Amino acid sequence: MKILAVERFPEQLLIENLRGVTMLKAPEVEIYRDAFISLERVAVAYLSPPQNYILRSELKKVRELKWALEEHGIDIFALDGFVRLTVEGFPEPVDLLPPVVEESIEQDGSIHFVVNDGMHRVYMALREWVVPQVVLVRGIPKHLPYYAFPVPGGWDRIEERDDLPPGYLKKWHRIANYHALYRNFNSTFQNVGGPREFFTSS
Repeated sequence: MKILAVERFPEQLLIENLRGVTMLKAPEVEIYRDAFISLERVAVAYLSPPQNYILRSELKKVRELKWALEEHGIDIFALDGFVRLTVEGFPEPVDLLPPVVEESIEQDGSIHFVVNDGMHRVYMALREWVVPQVVLVRGIPKHLPYYAFPVPGGWDRIEERDDLPPGYLKKWHRIANYHALYRNFNSTFQNVGGPREFFTSS
């Protein structure tokens, strides 16, 4: 991929925008409005993955993104806020946030910092022996948890895969209508998560 331009935004604006993030199916609900939000360096071992796999193709794309950002003097593991990228071949700007991690207290009393967004970047930090900077969110409404449970056994149980066969169990969802628990980061940011199709996977 080729990044044509980068605009930087400070931590204060990152947190301000996060407070306005809504639920995908309930846009009137600002999930992080009253939460405690901070930008922290947290070792991957203390974070909990919510999905059972990593796709090697996506991991390679994230590595290419890291290298492309380095050409603009940006460390993907230490954004100190968020960045807005202009990507060759994509007509709209793309916002890149630090991985978003939510505190989750499970029924057995265990406390997990679940990776909500940025799973492949966090895994890349694990592979590269880096302590990544993450957005740590604590004190979200108990009735609106992240939509999947943390994986028992943590990162040691995560599979690196080339594909996902039919019927593969990606996540263990909390409720049948798990889409009702989706956070919509694009309610206050631009094109979060895209444009994947413009990342080459070689």
